[in-house]
Amino acid sequence: MNEKITTFLNSGLLEKYLIGDTNSAETEMVETYILKYPEVQNAYNTLQYNLEIIAKSNAVEAPKHILNNVLEELDDAPVVRMNSYKKYQKWYKFSVAASVAALIFAGTAYLFYNQNQKLAEENQVVVDEIFDLRSDIAQNNKMLDNVMRQLLKLNNPETAKYIINGNERAKDLKTVAYINPKEKTSMIDVVSLPELPEEQCYQIWAELQGKMVSLGILNEADRQLINIPYAEDALALNITIEPKGGNEIASLENKVAEVSLQ
Repeated sequence: MNEKITTFLNSGLLEKYLIGDTNSAETEMVETYILKYPEVQNAYNTLQYNLEIIAKSNAVEAPKHILNNVLEELDDAPVVRMNSYKKYQKWYKFSVAASVAALIFAGTAYLFYNQNQKLAEENQVVVDEIFDLRSDIAQNNKMLDNVMRQLLKLNNPETAKYIINGNERAKDLKTVAYINPKEKTSMIDVVSLPELPEEQCYQIWAELQGKMVSLGILNEADRQLINIPYAEDALALNITIEPKGGNEIASLENKVAEVSLQ
């Protein structure tokens, strides 16, 4: 045995290492000697064996009541299997890494979820806008179709045009009637209507051999070409002032406009 090994064995570091009393530098030195020199490893094994014998020879049997107390305490607390410090440290690091990974995954999933929600909302807005646009196009096409039909009616050679002007009671009243006896259609264009009290309205009538037939109520809001019922063999058109909502019988004393159709 060389002098270096003898000095090491006589230093007491091996005994201190066995009972866990060495610092990090001493622990590293002892473990290096144990791995490198068989003499040191044999001495270490011998020390371990001797330590076990000493522990057994000095062991004292515990009183039975202590065992019962321990068992009672164990009934109230969970049994935990103890692992070595290195295993605990390994699993602790693994748990921390797993927790961090789970948090990153949860954050990423939440981010993607929010992005998907925003994209879904934006897509829905686009779909709604497209739907509204299609609806507007369909409505505009319908309006254009109606305008074309009205123009065709107005340009029909069979369509007669009648201008209805107001009398002294409604000088600013002006409407234009378009009547086609061949196609049996009637339209009226409200150009202007003098304002009336809220409880009154303008009503247009067709005169049929001494009988007045209502063709509807005229409103300032109807300043466009609108269809009115066609009256066969009508002699004239009259406009009167009636109570709000219209009247079943014409108030001829409140007549404000008249045009002959003959």
